[in-house]
Amino acid sequence: MTGYGKAIAETPQKKITIEIKSLNSKQFDLSTKIPWLYKEKEPEIRNLISQALDRGKIDLAIFFDILEDEGMPLINKAAIKNYYYQLKEISNDLNINIDDQILPIIMRLPDALKTEKPELPESEWELLKLKINDSLIVLDLFRTEEGRSIETDLKKRITCILEALSAVETFEPDRIEKVREKLLSILSENTGTENIDKNRFEQELIFFLEKYDINEEKVRLKKHCEYFLETIDSNPPNGKILSFIAQEIGREINTIGSKANDASIQKLVVTMKDELEKIKEQTNNIL
Repeated sequence: MTGYGKAIAETPQKKITIEIKSLNSKQFDLSTKIPWLYKEKEPEIRNLISQALDRGKIDLAIFFDILEDEGMPLINKAAIKNYYYQLKEISNDLNINIDDQILPIIMRLPDALKTEKPELPESEWELLKLKINDSLIVLDLFRTEEGRSIETDLKKRITCILEALSAVETFEPDRIEKVREKLLSILSENTGTENIDKNRFEQELIFFLEKYDINEEKVRLKKHCEYFLETIDSNPPNGKILSFIAQEIGREINTIGSKANDASIQKLVVTMKDELEKIKEQTNNIL
């Protein structure tokens, strides 16, 4: 499921922003963008997120704005002097004049600036954890809202399949009669009406129609749809179960289509297949 969460924490020295995004994925895939100050806490951050989110492609970004001079780089006077004296000695040996432009060059040399790496205060870490949890709560609200819309859509499409299944019933009597008339017509054309044994024909017709009987498939399809609706209302995670039920629904729809031998029923089968494809797409977004 997709979602977005954001939280902001402030300390006297800095403003910390946490952003977390999620996209649908069958696995838990977490990418992080964390400042160096919090790198040591990355395993704990990952664990915190994995406990809250079962799966999905997750992107976490943490960044901060420094409000005071904390962490600003300092000029390394000893290194600059050392560079200057070395360059001056070399210039004397080569008889080259050193002008005022040498200082910008020295400032670009390694270690001309130094940054004192501060330790992460425990209070700041506790605040950061709290705000990560806050961002996860906001993201979960997004996902919950999306889940409600998916639930509504799935129930609507299952209802459409059940309505199409009910409509199949109206074509059942005509389907059998059409098959009977077609077979009788073929026999009459090839053997003549007078040579047809009516009793034998009816017996063979019964055996033939048994191969095209779809009552069992209709019963199973209805049961699968009802089970699907029950599972939607059950406690998550139920995404995999819904996917399995959708596969069984597809199996019964395909069998009805192969046995139908009727254009009107085939149209209803196409409608059911179309609804089922949309259901399968949606079940991929369910935990």
